[in-house]
Amino acid sequence: MKQSLTNKIKEYHFEFRHVTVLFIILFSFQLIVSFINKSSIKNFLDTTQDWYQKESAEEIANLTATVIELSIESVDAKIKIPPAQENKVIQSLDIIFSQQQLTHNIDRLFIIMENEGKTFSINDGRTLYSVVIGSDRSLLSTEIDKNVEALYKSIEGELESTERIKTVVRDKQTFHVFVPFVVRGEFIGAIYMEISPDFSSISNQVISSYDETSVIYLSLITLGLLAMYFISSYTVKERDETQKLLFDEHERNLKKQINYENELIFTKRIYHTHHKAEKVMGFIKEDLRMLELDNIDEIKYRVAKYSNFVSRVIYDMKWFDPPIQTIRNQMFRTDLNEVVRFIVGNIFQRVTTTTDAYRIECKLEQNLPVVNVNEFVVWEIIEPLIQNSIDHGSEDNLVVTVETRHDPEKKCSILSVTDNGKGIDGSLLKLNENGIKYLFVENTTTKSQGLRNSGYGCYIAWEMTKRCGWELDAQNLPEKGCRFTITIKH
Repeated sequence: MKQSLTNKIKEYHFEFRHVTVLFIILFSFQLIVSFINKSSIKNFLDTTQDWYQKESAEEIANLTATVIELSIESVDAKIKIPPAQENKVIQSLDIIFSQQQLTHNIDRLFIIMENEGKTFSINDGRTLYSVVIGSDRSLLSTEIDKNVEALYKSIEGELESTERIKTVVRDKQTFHVFVPFVVRGEFIGAIYMEISPDFSSISNQVISSYDETSVIYLSLITLGLLAMYFISSYTVKERDETQKLLFDEHERNLKKQINYENELIFTKRIYHTHHKAEKVMGFIKEDLRMLELDNIDEIKYRVAKYSNFVSRVIYDMKWFDPPIQTIRNQMFRTDLNEVVRFIVGNIFQRVTTTTDAYRIECKLEQNLPVVNVNEFVVWEIIEPLIQNSIDHGSEDNLVVTVETRHDPEKKCSILSVTDNGKGIDGSLLKLNENGIKYLFVENTTTKSQGLRNSGYGCYIAWEMTKRCGWELDAQNLPEKGCRFTITIKH
């Protein structure tokens, strides 16, 4: 099951990756938006709570002060009241003190009054009744907290002059509310309330509701993207299968075309080399007719060379890309000078009549190192280069020079074919997109268009030097003619 799911995902890897990137982008944006909105809502709630908490605390303190003041002013201090009514007023005041402190947001409630330079607090009805109505401040005995006293001293003047509520906020949660305590128009102190309103439950509820909305929204996005993925997968499945069939058919057609072109090129190469084998076979027949007792060894040597060359040509006709060991091998010990002398003397200079159209000179360095390449492969390299100089020289008294030399310092040998003809067309010495001179590209020639199977001599030499691990280059000489240079690394 797991393998089947993996294969299914791989089958639509492009669409899955596309939808995945889209999902990650949308999910990331939604998280950022959620974070920003959540932070904004939290700041809004904090600001609202600060304002509401202050207003709420002051409202509670104001109502409490109003009730206390009204309760006291309802009693006429000039008239002696019965004990029963006195107790009723005291009980009312006690209820006010105790009832307010039962509220969980109100931490402390008392009245601040001064006597003889000291500050005292009143938090019961009897003391308040005796001090305010009975005008006996000697009953003040409970000193207030030093911190509250310091706060009161700092705002006492403002409270007395403005008779307005003053609130001091500490730790952003605790409200110290001071309400001016005015009885019968006289400022006698302040009603102090310490209130710590808590709205965290409301804030948490709002934030929790928003988190739930965000989760639902992200879930809907995820489900929508998954639906898009499966719909697109099924939609493009048939298209992918059709494209795969088309690509397979195109691949088969390309292979057929490549094989056809290779076979066509191979056939042209065979046509290009078969006349060489025919010419060599003519030389063999001529040698057999000339066979006598006094030249039998010479003719045996030539016929053996000719026969081996024809065998090599036939072998090359069997293989489009012959094995490398049949071209270069440690078993081969080929003397380049001997190959050059044989080709020049027994191929190009073996004519029935002497010609003045060209002549071939050999400048061969003695003690040239042998090469580990089949001598008939070397023959297939040198012969078309010499033939190219003869065919394209187009000059009277053409001289083709074949030279060999060895460079011990660079550990290489140089074989060059030089002529004093008109040289190589400049366009053929330019490099193509593969960095190869057009002269060595297959089916490239400057011969008349009517000639078939031309343009393969230099190409064959180029291909053979590559298989031998050698380097072949061509250039025009400054004075006249051109030169083919083969560099052989030892």
